[in-house]
Amino acid sequence: MLFGLISGILLALLIYVFDKKVNEEEDVTELMQWNNIGSTIMVTSSVQGEGKSVIASNLALVFASQGKRVLLVDADLRRPTLHKKFNLPNNNGLSSFLIGTIPALSVILDKPYNKNLYILTSGVIPPNPAELLASQRMEDLMVKLKAQFDLIIIDSPPVTAVSDAQILASRVDGTLFVVRKGVAKKHNLLRSKELMENVQARVIGTVFNGKKSEKESDYTLYREKQHTYS
Repeated sequence: MLFGLISGILLALLIYVFDKKVNEEEDVTELMQWNNIGSTIMVTSSVQGEGKSVIASNLALVFASQGKRVLLVDADLRRPTLHKKFNLPNNNGLSSFLIGTIPALSVILDKPYNKNLYILTSGVIPPNPAELLASQRMEDLMVKLKAQFDLIIIDSPPVTAVSDAQILASRVDGTLFVVRKGVAKKHNLLRSKELMENVQARVIGTVFNGKKSEKESDYTLYREKQHTYS
């Protein structure tokens, strides 16, 4: 579930927390008006297990229900989850296009998940996620997709885990941070803020996820080493 939207930037670090859930049309409309979030949003967190993928999914569903043409992208090329959440095949996806094994995304995006929502899964986990996300092919892809959709929501890896989120943050209009009670630590948030500032990312706000975390997964899965993908 989506809990609380904090207006402002990560620098503020949870100054204001709204009591209501951000899952109604008026809440999302306020998000759009208050922060002028643009047409491309990256959803991320400081560490693993804060619920960023659920937040990204719910936002995409709500915006699509408002009549917007929405694309939800799983750009977590290390531990993708969106294909599982939406029960979709993942043999082809973002990585397939970036590597060049499929010539056009129309092969994948030929049918919407529902009336207005399209989902681009991660594809097969590649050995070089950061390199692919930083490629010219990814930059060209973002330009093409922005011309086809009203809103693109990107689910990325956690900021402090690998460099992928920093790469993506420099290519989107705004970054939305997810902070989960009992999981996010102050030093991780401060480090995330520093890393986002290094790439001049525009942090449009923070979603406070008050749901208690399940047992934490192995953080080392996100470490930027070869042969650590699962």
